[in-house]
Amino acid sequence: MSIAIRNKKAYYDYFILEQLEAGIVLQGSEVKSLRNGRVNLRESFVRIVNGEAFVFGMHISFSKNTNPYFKPDEKRIRKLLLHRKQIDKLSGQVSQKGLSIVPLQIYFNKKGKAKIIIALTKGKKEYDKREIIKRKELEKEARANMKAYR
Repeated sequence: MSIAIRNKKAYYDYFILEQLEAGIVLQGSEVKSLRNGRVNLRESFVRIVNGEAFVFGMHISFSKNTNPYFKPDEKRIRKLLLHRKQIDKLSGQVSQKGLSIVPLQIYFNKKGKAKIIIALTKGKKEYDKREIIKRKELEKEARANMKAYR
């Protein structure tokens, strides 16, 4: 499993409740751009429309070798490949509990297929984010002190 891109902002902004793996429908040179890491997941989200899951706001830049006559839209809506039971479960939790679905990372599996890991998330409050930053700083200081002590 080779990770092409990771959404660091999602880990900072949300509590991750549950993760799912899904296939993603891509066109032409988008696969080559994924392999080169020319993807931005920062402002992307998943929405379920008419019983199908779609990723909105995912930006895949063009590859330099892309045919100038066939360049798919960089921010187009991309369909996710999930089982019906998974889609029904996600849509039920999102509608009842007010949760959201966010892509966390894109990678290529052993067969060379592009996969996306999406997560059912709950938004963090500002004080939660500050608390996590404080905890990370304390851990960093402790590691530095332990290293200096040795």
